[in-house]
Amino acid sequence: MTTLDHKIDFAVILSVSKANPNGDPLNGNRPRQNYDGYGEISDVALKRKIRNRLLDMGESIFVQSDDKKIDAYKSLRERADAHPELEKMLKAKNASADEFAAIACQEWMDVRSFGQVFAFKGSNLSVGVRGPVSIHTATSIDPIDIVSTQITKSVNSVTNDKRSSDTMGMKHRVDFGVYLFKGSINTQLAEKTGFTNEDAEKIKQALITLFENDSSSARPDGSMEVHKVYWWEHSSKLGQYSSAKVHRALEVKAKTDEPKSFEDYAVELYPLDGLEVEILDGQ
Repeated sequence: MTTLDHKIDFAVILSVSKANPNGDPLNGNRPRQNYDGYGEISDVALKRKIRNRLLDMGESIFVQSDDKKIDAYKSLRERADAHPELEKMLKAKNASADEFAAIACQEWMDVRSFGQVFAFKGSNLSVGVRGPVSIHTATSIDPIDIVSTQITKSVNSVTNDKRSSDTMGMKHRVDFGVYLFKGSINTQLAEKTGFTNEDAEKIKQALITLFENDSSSARPDGSMEVHKVYWWEHSSKLGQYSSAKVHRALEVKAKTDEPKSFEDYAVELYPLDGLEVEILDGQ
């Protein structure tokens, strides 16, 4: 496997239909929305989904969510301690941070992709890894309408609960919205973490299948869909164009005043001289 030797930019167009793509815990778990009314999905949520897809693909992942984890470790510290060399370094007084980072990057794909901070209570070692894969917050093309529905609980959680079984609650959703997010893969950081060309291909496949095996009560199966993935591979480490210019080459606009489906949007891709783009359909 060869270390990534050329810059990569990418963009993903996705749609949300009667689902909560990313609830805001500071706002009653309503779908995230900026001050102008546009919907948002945080970069952290997107990375979580990519990690889940890589895990489904058989990759070794360090930051596993409790509902998706495939091992018995209850914390990141336990998972790190399960590696004999890392455990020894975490307990040592003068361990090398660079050596620790190199081992962690080799062991876990998400560490060498997104980076990771290793700072655990009781250890003198604190390690920060910067990953080559950066992802922007996904933003809706148009302002979103949030529908809030009142729901009731039909049974008490515990016996002798003083509250009645019809306790009220709220559930929120986006009826329909098209979102766009962009990202890049930096070769200089790839060299430091050992991120390879094969790793980049796996990230691409994870983007295509981003919402597979991701259903929940807030996001039922089929309610979120990747429509297009745009993948630009430059011919050099620094790239022919800046990431900002590449990302601006893609423009998504509504064709009607009240779009109700992805077909109601027009996607325009402006050519960049000497830079080809691979366009892939979501699965």
